[in-house]
Amino acid sequence: MTTIQDVARAAGVSAMTVSNVINGHPNVRPATKERVMAAMTRLDYRVNVAARNLRKGRTGTIGLAVPEIDRPYYGRLAAAIIAAAARHGLRVAVEQTGAVRENELEALSLSRNRLYDGLILSTVGLGPADVDRLKVDHPLVILGERIFGGPVDHVAMPNVDGARAATRHLIDRGCRRIALVCGPWTGETDVSGLRRTGYAQALEEAGLPVDPDLVRTVDRLTMAAGARAARALASDDPGVDGVFCVTDTVAMGVLRGLADVGARVPDDVKVIGFDDVEESAYLVPSLSTIDPDHDLMAARAVDLLAARIDRPEQPLEREEFVSPYRVVARESTATGATGSRADRRP
Repeated sequence: MTTIQDVARAAGVSAMTVSNVINGHPNVRPATKERVMAAMTRLDYRVNVAARNLRKGRTGTIGLAVPEIDRPYYGRLAAAIIAAAARHGLRVAVEQTGAVRENELEALSLSRNRLYDGLILSTVGLGPADVDRLKVDHPLVILGERIFGGPVDHVAMPNVDGARAATRHLIDRGCRRIALVCGPWTGETDVSGLRRTGYAQALEEAGLPVDPDLVRTVDRLTMAAGARAARALASDDPGVDGVFCVTDTVAMGVLRGLADVGARVPDDVKVIGFDDVEESAYLVPSLSTIDPDHDLMAARAVDLLAARIDRPEQPLEREEFVSPYRVVARESTATGATGSRADRRP
C-alpha cells in the first residue's frame, strides 16, 4: 500500500509537505501542491480518512434521531439534513426514536458511544422537565418543535405563526366554521398545542368563536386517523366549511374521509395542512399547506452543529432559530370550481 513517504519521494518533497497538501494547508506553493497531487495520482495514493479522523478525535459522522422514518415529513427532513451535512464533508447516521421520550433520552446518552461527532435530535417526547438532560458532553442541536428553552442550540418550526396563517387563509377564502384536527392536547408546548394556539388566535382575530366541538383530537397524526376524524366531523357537524390539519399527513387522511362521505373539496369544505411535503402537490385535489422551509431549517441545524464540532473548546452563545414560512395555496382551498394555485408570503 502506497504511503505518504512514497508520495514524498516521488514528488521530491518532505512527508510533512505531503501532509500539508492533503490537509489543505494554505502555505503550500501552488507548484509544489501540483507536483504532490500528480505523484498521488500516479501512485494511486488513497487518504485513510478513518485513521485521520481517529487521530483528530473525529469520525466525520453526525447522528440524526427522528421520531418516524416512514413519514413523508421526516423523510424530507432527513434528505435535507444529509445534503446540508455533505457540504460540510460530514456523513449522517439516521436512527428512529418512535416519538418516545425514553428513546429520545437514549439517543442523547448513546450518541457519543456510537461514534457520532454530534447529534441532531428531532424531539417529540421530551418536555420542559427534561431540560437538564440536554446538558451532554458532545455537540447537540434540537430540531423541530419549539418545546422549551434549554442549554443547546435549537432550530424551531414556526408553529404558532404558521398555524395562524393557515387558519387565516381559510377565513380569507370564506370559511366560517373551521375545524381543527390535531393530536391530544397535553398542556405542554408540543406541535399540536402550539398549532392549536395559532388556530385559536386567527379565529379570535376574525371575531369567530373558538368552538370546542370543532377541535378533533386523534391519538396519532396519521392518514388513517385523519380519515376517521373527517368522517365523524362530517356526520356530527355538516355545517363545517373548513378544516386545518396540524400536518399534511393528517390532511391527506381528511381528504380521503371527506370523499368517503361525499363532501366535495374545495366546494363544500376547504382543507389546509402544514409541512408542504412533496406528495401534497400531487393529490387530487392538491393540498394547500404551510411551507416551513425545510432546506433552510436543515442547513441551519447542520451549520450550528458543525460550528460546535469544529470549535469544541470555544464557548459559543446558544442560538434559537425559528424558520420563516409561507402559505402555499393549492386546489384544496380554491374559491373557483376549477381551482387555482398561488403562493402567499406572510
